[in-house]
Amino acid sequence: MGDLGQASLYLVTGAMTAYLVSMIAFAIDLTGKAASRTPALVAAGASTAPTSTGVGAPDAPEATPSGRVRKAARIGMSTFWVATALLLAGLVTRGLAAGRVPWANMYEFTLVGILVASFVFLGIQRTRDVRYVGTFVAGAGVVGLFLALTVLYVDAEPVQPILENYWLVIHVAVATAGMGVFGVGAVFSGLQIAKDRAVTSGKEQGRVLSSLPAADVMDRLAYRINAVGFVLWTFTLISGAIWAEHAWSRYWGWDPKEVVSLIIWVIYAAYLHARATRGWEGRKASWFSIIGFIATLVNFYGVNLFVNSLHSYSGL
Repeated sequence: MGDLGQASLYLVTGAMTAYLVSMIAFAIDLTGKAASRTPALVAAGASTAPTSTGVGAPDAPEATPSGRVRKAARIGMSTFWVATALLLAGLVTRGLAAGRVPWANMYEFTLVGILVASFVFLGIQRTRDVRYVGTFVAGAGVVGLFLALTVLYVDAEPVQPILENYWLVIHVAVATAGMGVFGVGAVFSGLQIAKDRAVTSGKEQGRVLSSLPAADVMDRLAYRINAVGFVLWTFTLISGAIWAEHAWSRYWGWDPKEVVSLIIWVIYAAYLHARATRGWEGRKASWFSIIGFIATLVNFYGVNLFVNSLHSYSGL
């Protein structure tokens, strides 16, 4: 391993550590917000009060008077920015070490997917306070990078000749970006289901659920995020077909990864169609979002590791 490859490894390890610190800080903020709110406010529905951020009251800085809690939120955001910067630097040095774009194997795919999810979270945070999902996004970063470093890691090397095509570079980049976007959408959908169940059951909500905004707020965010992911995934299929024609002289061959990719597209198309034409909202729509993201994980890990496919470029 060259100096750049070693530097990349150190940077990615540093990013995982920063994500861990961020996850802990966000968790303290999330639980502390609920603890500081009075039962009367919860009963009165303070979680759904509109604010200047467009999100429920628990997400606004003034909703929690505890300076300790807000300090935890600031630490979470600061370390999340550090983690994202370290991961970006790790990817750049990885690409320089390999002499190519850094998304040619499962190790690199994972890094790019986490980076995209981080950018999505930071981008949304610029317009509204969504630090309540920071625990889960940062936690996904910790788990993903840990698996990448311990299970999926391979040394930086040039790619196979068949992969040296600009359409493949575009195809893989968009597919990995789509996976990262779908991941953030699934986080919002999962939290929406948990919040909705707690509200409709009439049971007392725990600290975490009490800190979340109204279920419909998270449902709308998931819908917008998944709509972007769907556009990316559509272009993934189109660019993949163009590259397949170049590599194998056919646009579609029912390869396992092609089939699962099409299934993912159908799931999210059904999700968006049901939301737009049948008025599906809440838990029913959220389950589509979660199932779709599970399908992307199966496509990424299952096909690459356990299925004989022309697309199995795991590098392992």
